[in-house]
Amino acid sequence: MPKSQATGPFEVKLQPEPLCELAGTTGLIRMSIDKTYQGDLVAAGRGEMLAFRSSIKGSAGYVAIESVTGSLKGRKGSFVLQHGSIMTRGVPEQSITVVPDSGTEELEGLSGTMTIVIIDGKHSYQFDYESADSD
Repeated sequence: MPKSQATGPFEVKLQPEPLCELAGTTGLIRMSIDKTYQGDLVAAGRGEMLAFRSSIKGSAGYVAIESVTGSLKGRKGSFVLQHGSIMTRGVPEQSITVVPDSGTEELEGLSGTMTIVIIDGKHSYQFDYESADSD
């Protein structure tokens, strides 16, 4: 399958949500995710995140599942991203991957990884992907 790349900005709104009773005293944070992607990926992302921020400045981690619905370079459909990222004293390590076989409609068979870049508080993405019909 040919490899392609999509890039563009996105806006994200995170909303604190209650944790289950069992996790309520663990220091974990639960957030809902509401994203608007622009550029090569014109889509809405909705999901949930669990996070933890260490007492050491710049150290944290999060996991999330995000359902993305819209169009990727004009191909309509949806897919799911699985996030698992950590930051060690300000140094990030990201793992954001398309869940296998989660693509629908014209995005069926989609696979790939996404990198999030934050500069001066502005978010953008680089999405390296493959599909049967990649550009």
